[in-house]
Amino acid sequence: MTGRLEGRTAVVTGGGRGIGAGIARVFAAEGARVLIATRTLKRGEEVAAAINKAGGEASAMATDVSDADQVAAMVAEARKRYGAIDIMAHNAGIFPSSTIVKMKEAEWDQVLDTNLKSLFLVCKAVLPHMTHRNYGRIVVTSSISGPRVGMPGWSHYCASKAGVNGFLKSAALEVAKKGVTINAVEPGNIQIRATGSKMAQAHEDTMKQAIPMGYLGQPEDIAYAALYLASDEARYVTGQTIVVDGGQILPESQSGIL
Repeated sequence: MTGRLEGRTAVVTGGGRGIGAGIARVFAAEGARVLIATRTLKRGEEVAAAINKAGGEASAMATDVSDADQVAAMVAEARKRYGAIDIMAHNAGIFPSSTIVKMKEAEWDQVLDTNLKSLFLVCKAVLPHMTHRNYGRIVVTSSISGPRVGMPGWSHYCASKAGVNGFLKSAALEVAKKGVTINAVEPGNIQIRATGSKMAQAHEDTMKQAIPMGYLGQPEDIAYAALYLASDEARYVTGQTIVVDGGQILPESQSGIL
C-alpha cells in the first residue's frame, strides 16, 4: 500500500461485512483511522480487530443509519475518537426481495429509509463539520440496479439506488465551493459471502453468466474505486459515479457474452 489516506479519518457505515468491511480494510491499509458503524456491533468489532491486528487503526460502534439521532451520535463519536472526519463512506444498505403486489408498505419504507433517507441524514450530520474545515470526501455505495438496470422483486431497492444517484448530484453542487466532493460507486454482482449450499452455488453460477469477465467481483474491487474517490487524486471529481461490474451492463443481450 502507498499511504494514500495517511493522516485521514474515515467513517464507514455498514462496515461489519461485505463491501463495507472491504472498504474499511482498504482505507485502513492506506493509512486512514477508521470508525466502523454497523447495526450489529459484534461484526464491526471483528472487522476492527482484524484491522488493528494487521497494523491499522480502527474501532466500531452500533448505528442504525435510518435513525437521525443515531446518525448524529455516530458523527459526534467519530469526532470525539479521532478529532475530525475527512471521509464518509456511506455503504449501509439492505436488499430484501418482494414483488410489488406482495410488498407491504412497511417493506417499501424500510428499504427507502435504510438506503436513501440515510444518505440525507448522513450528509445533514457530517456536512457542517466538513464545510467548516473546507475539506471532505463523501463516497456512497450505489448500485447498477436502479440507475442502470432493473430486477423483478427489487423495485424498492432499485428506486432507492436511483434516488441515491439523483441526490448526490444536487448535494455535490451545494458544497462544490466548500472543498467537499460527493461521489458514488455502482457495484455489479459482488461475492459478499462464501458459497455454501449447492443452491447457493447454482445461483452464483447463474449470476456469472451475465458478467462478461465471467466471475463475481470481490468487496475489494469496490473498495479500490471508493479509495480513489476518497483520495486527493479525485479532488476535481464530484457528483459522479463509477460503475464496477465486470462489464455486466455492456451487452445488448446475453448472446453478446462470449
